[in-house]
Amino acid sequence: MSEPTRIPAPEGVAPAAQYSHVVLGTGRFVAVSGQLALDEEGRLVGEGDPAAQAHQVFENLRRCLAAAGATFENVVKLTYFVTDMAHMPAIRTARAAHIPDDRLPAASAVQVAALVGPQFLMEIEAFAIVDE
Repeated sequence: MSEPTRIPAPEGVAPAAQYSHVVLGTGRFVAVSGQLALDEEGRLVGEGDPAAQAHQVFENLRRCLAAAGATFENVVKLTYFVTDMAHMPAIRTARAAHIPDDRLPAASAVQVAALVGPQFLMEIEAFAIVDE
């Protein structure tokens, strides 16, 4: 894939501190379903702990991306579903371990009433573009 173009602040749009407003590229589109804080045996990681759950979710995203021949460098969009916006700092910390601040994808954060189970604090999905 050619290097994605990131536009953090299109003309007339307020700059974004934690994401890029627009990311574009060419190649094969990869969609990774929302990942939960489950280990490879399907056990919850980090009950009640947003940092531990975020770390596990990003590890699951990394593994899913790898299965499609992608890395976090190929990610153009992340969507965060959280049960409490107070979990976003933990998510940003986990994200920073995988994606440098100068390569931030487009992103959306949505607070939801519930996820698939009450023990889950977040679910994160990713879109990527890789070489064809």
